[in-house]
Amino acid sequence: MNQYTLLGKKPTRFGFGEALVELGEWSENVVVLGGDITGSVLTSFFKEKFPDRFFSIGIAEQNATTIAAGLALSGKIPFFSSYSAFAAFRCADQLRLSVCYNEANVKIGGGHSGITVGPDGATHQSLEELSFLRSLPNLTLLVPCDYLEAKKATIAIGKSFGPAYIRFGRSPVPMFTKEETEFEIGRANVLRKGSDVAIIACGIMVWEALQAAEELQEKHGISAMVINNHTIKPIDVKTIVDAALECKTIVTAEEHQIYGGMGSAVAEVIAKNYPVPIEFVGMKDSFGGSGEPEELMEKFGLTRREIVLSALEAVKRKKKNTHSYKNVVDVAV
Repeated sequence: MNQYTLLGKKPTRFGFGEALVELGEWSENVVVLGGDITGSVLTSFFKEKFPDRFFSIGIAEQNATTIAAGLALSGKIPFFSSYSAFAAFRCADQLRLSVCYNEANVKIGGGHSGITVGPDGATHQSLEELSFLRSLPNLTLLVPCDYLEAKKATIAIGKSFGPAYIRFGRSPVPMFTKEETEFEIGRANVLRKGSDVAIIACGIMVWEALQAAEELQEKHGISAMVINNHTIKPIDVKTIVDAALECKTIVTAEEHQIYGGMGSAVAEVIAKNYPVPIEFVGMKDSFGGSGEPEELMEKFGLTRREIVLSALEAVKRKKKNTHSYKNVVDVAV
């Protein structure tokens, strides 16, 4: 049974903003750089508490990223945040060379990510950045599932060394993790045990996966494992392979293009270690659009319904699969 219940709704950006204040109290080396959208990504919380350690760079994201790299190489712990459409893509060169090549201790907050940006429309709905970011050497990449996990994840990257990027959203999303819910960079959480299909999700799709698992059990008699894969890089190979061994089939779910994102990262692990049937839930080679978040998730198939259908298809494929798992040699992970 699902032990996670809805505890209300709150945007993940609040977790990011509140964590910055805690980090500022933890170390005087923590500094924050902002543009003209501090209220949107909630770096404003830090600005109000520590005005002497907040630097407004204006609408100059590339400059901000380069300045952050310089601050990091001088011993500071800089955070810079903007919309993911800008923080990732507009700053691609600076992230690659100034930050990652130098292994600079820079933390990037990618706000307003995914389709749930809503009315801002396709230009501001960053749905491709994971593909680019996870290919950058030395970069830790996190996609928390709710407000509290976003707060834990931000604190975790602040207290660890090296380049890091955290993806969070604008709109209120379900809260279901608790203070006692474990969080560790690079270690996925098995939220629900199951034996017929493993649903591996990140971000807001984790809650959808939990609801889909309930429906699969109640209406179809299918036992679904649910994994919160909050760390896209370094990815938790062991937990993913263990899920494949247990369930023999996988469904991935993400608020991102199905090409190159979390699902692709999972598929790489599976292909190398223990190939099983896999289905992908996400944006299917399409830009988004303007509308309310719930309407857009419905339109583009980012709901529990699509996860259920994909799980049914995955289980069907598993039953038809002629591959013999008995002779597969488990790879040490």
